Amino acid sequence: MFSCVGYGAASATAPLKPLTFERRECGPDDVQIDITHCGVCHSDIHTVRSEWGESLYPCVPGHEIIGRVVKTGAAVTRFKVGDCVGVGCMVDSCRHCDSCTAGLEQYCDANPVWTYNSPDAAFPKEGAYTFGGYSRSIVVTEHFVLKVPETLDPAAAAPLLCAGITTWSPLAHWKVGKGHKVGVVGLGGLGHMAVKFAVALGAEVTLFTTSPSKVEDGKRLGAHRVVISKNAEAMAAESNRFDFILDAVSADHDVNAYLALLRQDGHMVLVGLPEKPMSVGAFALVGKRRSLAGSAIGGIKETQEMLDFCGEHNITADIEMIRMDQINEAYERVLRSDVKYRFVIDMESLPKAV
Repeated sequence: MFSCVGYGAASATAPLKPLTFERRECGPDDVQIDITHCGVCHSDIHTVRSEWGESLYPCVPGHEIIGRVVKTGAAVTRFKVGDCVGVGCMVDSCRHCDSCTAGLEQYCDANPVWTYNSPDAAFPKEGAYTFGGYSRSIVVTEHFVLKVPETLDPAAAAPLLCAGITTWSPLAHWKVGKGHKVGVVGLGGLGHMAVKFAVALGAEVTLFTTSPSKVEDGKRLGAHRVVISKNAEAMAAESNRFDFILDAVSADHDVNAYLALLRQDGHMVLVGLPEKPMSVGAFALVGKRRSLAGSAIGGIKETQEMLDFCGEHNITADIEMIRMDQINEAYERVLRSDVKYRFVIDMESLPKAV
């Protein structure tokens, strides 16, 4: 084991502060990574503040990790020292259930080992749990490490490991592409990536937003059309138009208003996580054989495909870089939706020692 510096919270009500914790040594199948950048996800805030159930403390969040390989185990074949790599929301899974063998580790029957706040059987200590990317380094089994194209800005590539794959996975699964009319609901960390991907895949993309101030930004990101969803007449004019709608909103909202915009056999997929249960009218689905589905992140194979696509098309997130000591302020700004569209931490700003 070795000592690692990071930033974490001691309780659900405590601010994030510098701390030290133990990482496992690099084993035969492991890759040790010096972290250079880590994105800030709303999930980090939920977990740190025990809003999705009681978290383990100290809690060191962060699952949009970019760094350089500094050590590899004897059995590692895919990576070498100096490679630019990424780690997303998972660091392991059972690897033998139907989901895992299909390359869909995010749906592991035994639950994936999440990058932080998850039981860690690989650590040589009873009761151990994982610590995330708000830290100097991380050790991850080779299978869950991703190659990051050297052509991409590493800071702007960090959010691809969560915001990127969360929106890419449903677009890929439902085979969105040329000739499709696609709607994206919400322009935030997820929505702005969905617009970029759908446009690059060749779809005609319409952004739905409640905010007139986001019209120009939506078009800058590539949306062909922008509809203000508070405008009832504008929404009615979109009825029966779309093949696919990706809903990236986590605030409470009426999904039925968007289901009505789908063509016959159209699909609407939720990637946002509203706190309250949704009410869905059966007629909105039955009348046109529409479907409503949900999607989590993506498996490792799919995430690598997404990163390769980003390298070919020069796609990254729109980010604001922050120092590590600005993280508590950044959390409050995320809650106010005061970021375009993802914060990324420059890990050079992390203290060398605590």
